[in-house]
Amino acid sequence: MPTAQPVIAVLGTGIIGAPVARNLARAGFTVRAWNRTRSKAEALVPDGVHAAATPAEAVDGADVVLTVLTDGPSVLAAIDAAAPKLAPGTVWIQVSTVGEAVGELAARATEAGLVFVDAPVQGTRGPAEQGTLVVMAAGPLSVRDTVRPVFDVIGARTVWVGEDGSSGAASRLKLALNAWVIALTTGVGEALALADGLGVDPAHFVDVVSGGPMDSGFFRAKSSAILSGDYTPSFSVDNAEKDARLVLEAARRTGRRLDGTEAGHRRFLRAAEQGHGDADMAAGYFASFDA
Repeated sequence: MPTAQPVIAVLGTGIIGAPVARNLARAGFTVRAWNRTRSKAEALVPDGVHAAATPAEAVDGADVVLTVLTDGPSVLAAIDAAAPKLAPGTVWIQVSTVGEAVGELAARATEAGLVFVDAPVQGTRGPAEQGTLVVMAAGPLSVRDTVRPVFDVIGARTVWVGEDGSSGAASRLKLALNAWVIALTTGVGEALALADGLGVDPAHFVDVVSGGPMDSGFFRAKSSAILSGDYTPSFSVDNAEKDARLVLEAARRTGRRLDGTEAGHRRFLRAAEQGHGDADMAAGYFASFDA
């Protein structure tokens, strides 16, 4: 491995974090991973990843730290736990969807002398496994040569939206993208549920859309999950509910009304209450039914 490659700590090895760590190790980086459920980190050992028992062990001697966790509080807790072994000047790439909590995280980075790069990603399990995520990044020019090889492994492309990670520009862009994802998921679920209720074969609806201007890879993935009944999570209902909540919080602060996102949020909540919280977000489909 070239000596110039940084040692990387990955905090969080869930649906996105696990393939990120795996792909980095396969690309020749030294990778140390931590997860609250240790078995999830240990599952990556055959791929060349070192499973750390604590966040502090994971970041000890690391040049770059990636946080790939559920939300802002989870990220902050992991960084606080890692703090005793975080050296000043360490590059912290914040990949999680945290909404406006990015400001608090950036402030913590400044307190610890870390270089903060706000870098949420667009994509779910499949793109993460394939290394084709889209990285939205804001961070100083001085560390771009350091983070570029990392982004090139985990993503198909990087969209730089600013030079100041603490501005939260990348995380705010992610919120807008999530509003679109919620709209698409809600639309697919409701359309297929209505077709079923009308006695129409839902597969015919998919056939009409496929190949036309309303088609997309996302439409095909979510409609396929619903038609097959395979809700193996690429992104869960619970995570979609969290993201919808972050979008709505941001909308309220900016004086915008997002009626579609509000409806989507209610649907994810209802699906979770029905027991589908761990299923793929396509399981929001079940919110169209009373039970």
